[in-house]
Amino acid sequence: MAGNIYRTRTKMTSRIRLALFCTCLVFFMCGDAMGEEKKITIGCVEEIVLMPWGVKLPARVDTGAAISSLDARNVVVKGDTVEFKLPRKYGGRQLSLPIARWMAVRSSMSRERRPVVVLEFCLGGKLVRAEANLMDRSRVKYPFLVGRNALEADFVVDCTKERSTPPACPEGKTN
Repeated sequence: MAGNIYRTRTKMTSRIRLALFCTCLVFFMCGDAMGEEKKITIGCVEEIVLMPWGVKLPARVDTGAAISSLDARNVVVKGDTVEFKLPRKYGGRQLSLPIARWMAVRSSMSRERRPVVVLEFCLGGKLVRAEANLMDRSRVKYPFLVGRNALEADFVVDCTKERSTPPACPEGKTN
């Protein structure tokens, strides 16, 4: 009699373990289907679209930069707002945005304070909301620099690629 009870308990324990194992296996194999999104692989240079204006810009992806940066010309601060123009090559559009904060930037040549704004831009299939400092980037090749603040949650950078993921954002989905 004791042997039958032991065998019954062993069978139940084995079945419970098997059920738990199968549940875990399904969870790990189907993680994406359960709401977990995959990260998008992007190259070291990609096109972005500034939203809601629809302005397309080439962008350098820089994992060494903590914060993104936008080429802004004729920057004028009026209270808590900053007005600036995009480069003529990219439409020269006049924009006005609230200042989120100021950041101090040190280089070998000088020290300066830059206004930081919150931008939405399309990168790959994601609409990204991130801070960007404003500065005259006329001496560099790319008018937008995508920093770690915009990359960390949704992207993986493959520096052997360029322009591999064209911007294609579903409307209204911000990350």
